[in-house]
Amino acid sequence: MKIEIKHVLTGVVLFAHTADVNSIAITVKTAVAQSANLYGANLYGANLYGANLYGANLYGANLYGANLRGADLYGADLRGADLGGADLRGADLRGADLRGADLRGADLRGANTDQVKNLTFTIVPEEGAFVGWKKLSGGVVAKLEIPADAKRTSTTRSRKNRAEFVRVLEVFGATEGVSMRDHKTVYRAGEIVRPDSYNGDFREECTNGIHFFITRAEAEAY
Repeated sequence: MKIEIKHVLTGVVLFAHTADVNSIAITVKTAVAQSANLYGANLYGANLYGANLYGANLYGANLYGANLRGADLYGADLRGADLGGADLRGADLRGADLRGADLRGADLRGANTDQVKNLTFTIVPEEGAFVGWKKLSGGVVAKLEIPADAKRTSTTRSRKNRAEFVRVLEVFGATEGVSMRDHKTVYRAGEIVRPDSYNGDFREECTNGIHFFITRAEAEAY
């Protein structure tokens, strides 16, 4: 059975492989082993679980929704690759180049990102104070200030962010609001709210910290 890997835009065949089974994983592994150029490869939704993609040239590849769980992507060229919604749990991304890669919705839990190059997906400002919005129980919405000295984190998995602590500027819909998460933390205008602890790991979405959105519309829709 002949399996082809085509360019995502031109449809040109980048690599072809004949195998007894219809497996894109085997084809990709063979292509990488033969140092094939997979620039712009269309690997949308491909099952590459545990694949050895060490040093692979996947510049501009479409890996949207791909299963790359546990894959070896050490030193891979992933510049401009679409990794939106990809499962990268436990993947080895050490030394990989992610300049311009789209990681929106990607699951990076447990991934090794040591010495990864050009990993930029931050939604929140890296420095200075800024405003965030948080939805509370009963549809109440709080306008927050994330102070300049508060640690802050974005995540690849959603538009939700978190901070080490916040100052409540205004509360809309009531005089005060209560957290939807623990149902006990109270938000009142003028007060500072601190969580029990703060986790700055960008690979984790639901973990310790004060969660918030950048826009009021996002918070209200949550």
